[in-house]
Amino acid sequence: MEFRDPLWLILLLVIILLNLAALLLGKGRKLPVKYSTLEIIRATGGGIGARIRHILPMLRWLVLIILIIALARPQKLFQERQMETEGIDIMLTLDISTSMLAEDFRPKNRLEAAKTVASEFISGRTSDQIGLVVFAGQSFTQCPLTLDYNLLKELLTRINIQLVTEGTIEDGTAIGMAIANGVNRLRSSEAKSRILILLTDGQNNRGEVDPQTAASAAQALGIRIYTIGVGTEGFAPYPVRDQWGRTTYQQVQVEIDEELLRQIADQTGGKYFRATDAEALRRVYTEIDKLEKSKIRVHQYRQKAELFMPFLSIALILLLVEVVLAATRLRRMP
Repeated sequence: MEFRDPLWLILLLVIILLNLAALLLGKGRKLPVKYSTLEIIRATGGGIGARIRHILPMLRWLVLIILIIALARPQKLFQERQMETEGIDIMLTLDISTSMLAEDFRPKNRLEAAKTVASEFISGRTSDQIGLVVFAGQSFTQCPLTLDYNLLKELLTRINIQLVTEGTIEDGTAIGMAIANGVNRLRSSEAKSRILILLTDGQNNRGEVDPQTAASAAQALGIRIYTIGVGTEGFAPYPVRDQWGRTTYQQVQVEIDEELLRQIADQTGGKYFRATDAEALRRVYTEIDKLEKSKIRVHQYRQKAELFMPFLSIALILLLVEVVLAATRLRRMP
């Protein structure tokens, strides 16, 4: 409930102050007529009228208070809020080739940094379906489009390069296959906006589908591709095991086909980013998050119902009761 003209409520404070003043002034007041004794009156015991004689002024004050509330025009507010969300379907495409073990990204390596930042990106979305594709020399879907972000982040944490190092998946960088796989997952999506985020640290050297062909398919379907090249400039420390099983490091050349990644992004209406450390990668995802926001339409309806009539009715009834009692049972003799 709210009041249309709340300034009238200030009069309630005036009433309180007047009552306090009346109490303070009435304490020291003496009766103008003195009696030798009141024993005869006490012996009568008094009637009900004497016991409830204070009800009349109380009724008057109550009527006045209710009338003031009615003047302030109490209203009941009805609100209806409808939200329409236009979500975005997103495929995260992550390179898991052995070169992602390079430790130019902290706290561990490129892959772990990419997983951490991707998880933060997922947590920042609210109504978008997100899927996950991983690739090395081959590509496969780790998670189809889903709104279950907890499941998606759990599957993301399980990604490692062990499948590549053990030979289950061929090593290499099949960028074309990765794009084709992600586009295939987004093809049947009914979302108005569909994007693919491709993260890699190398050059396309594997796969049956070349990147330009895959990018053309994405363009035809209206899918934007954001490409991210990860790796420091020049050389990066790469862990290797010697013949005694000890981990040593050697400096390897960072070779990212930035021209190809830029072409893919430009062709599909996306954007290319270069991340040389974990913090830069985090800024890349933040920028993509700003560029690709879900559209939320809010329709709000407000309706008000006047409530002063019930208060006015109660005040009139109490006023009538006060008049009747003053003229009958609680009538005072002059």
